[in-house]
Formats: sequence, structure tokens, C-alpha cells
Amino acid sequence: MSAAPIAFPDAAAVVADYLRAALAEHGQPVHVGTRVPSPRPTSFVRIERIGGAQSDVVTDRPRLDVHCWGATEEAAHDLMQLARALLGAIPGWRGATAYNVDEVGGPNLLPDPASSSPRYALAVEISLRGKSLAI
Repeated sequence: MSAAPIAFPDAAAVVADYLRAALAEHGQPVHVGTRVPSPRPTSFVRIERIGGAQSDVVTDRPRLDVHCWGATEEAAHDLMQLARALLGAIPGWRGATAYNVDEVGGPNLLPDPASSSPRYALAVEISLRGKSLAI
């Protein structure tokens, strides 16, 4: 008898949902999503899966880029630092089984090439537990 298949959540969407709520709880109710919003607000966060792999039968280990825009370099930096701190608190979040967050690319200033807006980025790997498709 073979094991039931395991399905994994959309890692970028899971982290965006978590970060949107967590940022709002900490006084930063900004747009958080997987795309640059249109119209483009002054401050927002974009989460993008850039790789990673399934690490065992029930664990996906996505690598995510987290980009934070702000009206100024200081504002973009401060938003990134808050997002960074909150990402470290995702283990145990009830929206999905997320654990073991590792920063794999530290914060860096990356002005937006399309708009020259201040933007900071960092990369994390996060372990997400999948769900059995057994009926």
C-alpha cells in the first residue's frame, strides 16, 4: 500500500497572509502580496518564491524574497526590519504549519529599477508542512 500524496500550500501566499496581519498588528497596515500592486502605493511588501525544494515527505522548504518599499530609504529600511523580525516569529502560526525560518540573504538596499523608489530586500527559507490528500 502506498502512502497518500502530500500537497503543499502556496508558500508566498501563506507568508504574505501572515505578514499582512502581523504588520497591521504592529502599526504598519501596508499592502502585502505576491505582486506589485496597481496603483502602486508608497509603502508595500512583495513576497516571491525564488526556489527551494521539498526536504522530506511532508516538508517543503521554499526560498522567498521579501521586498519592502517605502517613501524614503529610512522608511523602506524600517519596514524591512519589522518584516524581518516578524518573519522570525512565524513558527507556530495557526494559518499554516510553518517552522524553522532561516535568513539566507541579509537585508540590502535595492532601489526599484522601474520607479527608483527606495526598496530593501532579504531572503528567507521557511519550512512548511504539507497536508495529506488521503480521503
